Amino acid sequence: MYYPDEVIEEVRSRNDIVDVVSAYVKLKRSGGNLFGLCPFHSEKSPSFSVSPSKQIYYCFGCGAGGNVISFIMQYENCSFQEALKTLADRAGVALPEQETDQAARQEQSLRSRILEVNKMAAAFYYYQLRSKAGAQGLEYLKGRALSDETIHGFGLGYAGKYSDQLYQYLRGKGVDDQLLRESGLMVFDERRGMLDKFWNRVMFPIMDVNSRVIGFGGRVMGDGKPKYLNSPETRVFDKSRNLYGLNFARRSRARVMIVCEGYMDVISMHQAGFINSVASLGTALTSQHASLLKRYTDEVVLSYDSDGAGIRAALRAIPLLKEAGLRAKVLNLSPWKDPDEFIKANGNEAFQERIDAAEGSFFFELRMAQSRYNMADPESKTAFFREIAGRIAGFEQEVERENYIEAVAQQYHVSFDGLRRMVGTELMKGIYTGQGNAAGGGYALSDRSDEDGYVSTPVRKKDLTADEGPRRSQSMLLTWLTEYPQIFPVVKEYVAVQDYSEGFCREAAALLYDQLEQGPPVPARIISHFTDPEDQKKAAALFNTSEPGLGGEELKKAIRETIRKVTAARQKETGLEGGMDMAALKQMIDRKKKLENLGKLEIPL
Repeated sequence: MYYPDEVIEEVRSRNDIVDVVSAYVKLKRSGGNLFGLCPFHSEKSPSFSVSPSKQIYYCFGCGAGGNVISFIMQYENCSFQEALKTLADRAGVALPEQETDQAARQEQSLRSRILEVNKMAAAFYYYQLRSKAGAQGLEYLKGRALSDETIHGFGLGYAGKYSDQLYQYLRGKGVDDQLLRESGLMVFDERRGMLDKFWNRVMFPIMDVNSRVIGFGGRVMGDGKPKYLNSPETRVFDKSRNLYGLNFARRSRARVMIVCEGYMDVISMHQAGFINSVASLGTALTSQHASLLKRYTDEVVLSYDSDGAGIRAALRAIPLLKEAGLRAKVLNLSPWKDPDEFIKANGNEAFQERIDAAEGSFFFELRMAQSRYNMADPESKTAFFREIAGRIAGFEQEVERENYIEAVAQQYHVSFDGLRRMVGTELMKGIYTGQGNAAGGGYALSDRSDEDGYVSTPVRKKDLTADEGPRRSQSMLLTWLTEYPQIFPVVKEYVAVQDYSEGFCREAAALLYDQLEQGPPVPARIISHFTDPEDQKKAAALFNTSEPGLGGEELKKAIRETIRKVTAARQKETGLEGGMDMAALKQMIDRKKKLENLGKLEIPL
């Protein structure tokens, strides 16, 4: 839903960012700001800054940043509207009634009613497990060494041996048959009517990241088939976009996320203290799962079963994780089948050691690929190394390719120079065929050759980027304008809005200049202008780019120099555009003369 800017600003201004963030992060004051350990990545030294004056936060380690609304969105992994409602409720601000068409209202109402029915079903299963009828289910869970605390924490339950118990319960609560069909909790039999989908099973409530029950998984008691049964997809449950245990794991703030195969693996690992564990829901890992994981971590350890199916699942998952920008590793559980067996046999410390020693996805894939080749046959062995070279050629950065060439040469006892030439050959194929490497994109030939005349490493065109100096200068100037608004009259005489880089930076500068014309700046309000989380991070970065430790005359000198850099860069850019008329040329000359006197400019600090 769209909310007017004045409503958003009221909610933001009524929620002091220090008060809100302090409920999640332990903060200590240092100078004008407060610092703590970043809740969005693992760190030992505080790099997470909260500014009471700017009402924004920024992590100098991972780049997370924004205002109080952004923080709730990122920490709670919720939408802008959900974060705004959370903060509105906190501050006692009444949000306008949602204005939607009838179809949208009906859809939202149906989703809400399905969630409510799921909640009722979860409570029913929960109490059934603790009744006399649920003795078999409780015995099974106790036999898997689960504690009462764990059983309670995951809301585990039991579906009885009769196929209409839940149906009769929910009907007694006034739930109609149509809603029960929509919920996925029932199946319709032409002869017998509505029947429970789950019966004679231990029940695992499946929750979304906000701990709302969106579906169920059930493990049959005895030898019935299928062994595990999941809810069908509904308006609230999409198994390709949800991960079991993520509602708990997202709060772990661990360096990595561990991906398992099933419910029991996740539950036993959480009980053992590895609360950064999740599992896909009866399906292979999808690209949507990978994107979901990327919100919370940069590295994933795959902890699949050590059998052939587990290996194949890992090989399918690795490219999806890489595509989402995640580093992937593979846990070696051998000779045990799964994490549950390993932990029971060896304990938590041994399992942590296996996690620390997890094999990088690149070398795991190589080890699996090696099984297709006869390493005793020279031709087959050469083909294997040709495949390795092709994989290394797929890396974008030259230094990354060099590192992998060195690592492979050491591990497989092959000539570094020989493998390097093979990689070069694969890169050349990409150039001449126009296909680039596995990561995509073309190449520009390097003019650097080794003593044999071999073009050592082609340089990707995208690596030949422009100097980032001007952008940093612009960011520093914007930061100083938020910290020392009294310098604005001086700065705007030299640096106009159009002198900032086109796009995002110029848009943010325009908003800040407008605020400064009217009074003290409010950087947090500028961040509210952008609804995309990535744009909010970029805006926070713009207002947190300054040289530490500067003060007095040193700071004044730095401001003068930054004004000069921004103006000079813009003049150079304008001059290169060509086609200037006489008025524009005169303006450029006037600005150049003005810059010559910049050293004498008084900075009002």
